[in-house]
Amino acid sequence: MQSLDRAFALLEIMAEAGGETSLSELAHSSGLPLPTIHRIVRSLVGNGYVRQLPSRRYALGPRLIGLGESASRLLGAWARPHLAHLVDELGETANLAILDGDRVVYVAQVPSAHAMRMFTEVGRRVLPHSAGVGKALLAQLPEEEALAVVRRTGMPAATDRTITTPEEFAAELARVRSRGYAIDDGEQEVGVRCLAVPILGGPAMMAISISGPESRMTWDFVAKAAPVVRRVAQELADDLNQQSSG
Repeated sequence: MQSLDRAFALLEIMAEAGGETSLSELAHSSGLPLPTIHRIVRSLVGNGYVRQLPSRRYALGPRLIGLGESASRLLGAWARPHLAHLVDELGETANLAILDGDRVVYVAQVPSAHAMRMFTEVGRRVLPHSAGVGKALLAQLPEEEALAVVRRTGMPAATDRTITTPEEFAAELARVRSRGYAIDDGEQEVGVRCLAVPILGGPAMMAISISGPESRMTWDFVAKAAPVVRRVAQELADDLNQQSSG
């Protein structure tokens, strides 16, 4: 059991490092001796969960992709009733997203009943700096880790409102942490506004959001909707914790 715990810990360290690391970096982060790490990593490589790169560094392996896809589908199934509740209460499209490496991945969605509505394909991967869910996810990390992510991905301007510098983004994350929710104010798509909330206390780092046209998602609407989205985020965290402990 101790070896299993250590193997999972090393995989999580690799994921937090962007999916690639060295044995010495694993030793520094885990506190485990190098011979122990080498033995565990060799076993993970042999089973396809880790692969050795030509640089002799190690990266997450292909067998984790299938596990991740299965887990995402199950997570989406658990989340959809909560997203549907959001749509019933607020009338706008609801999404659930996770951070996968340095990208945001949408894992579940319930669309609005409006003829003009937002649609994001489940499985779509986007850069975090311009998405409401991306801000809500990175706000859960220590500031230096969050800024390291956007420095690695770059911060291209999707619209003329996109935040494009780490300094501006750090200030934005401070606002997210202070008020408890994030806003994408036409920063990813012109005319679209998104309200996103981190799912705190859950078994993994996630964020939930509603999105719609600016004409419906006015600032008055955002102010009234924020407590509702925060409440549903907490209910989803509680539900997921109950599922994982059960």
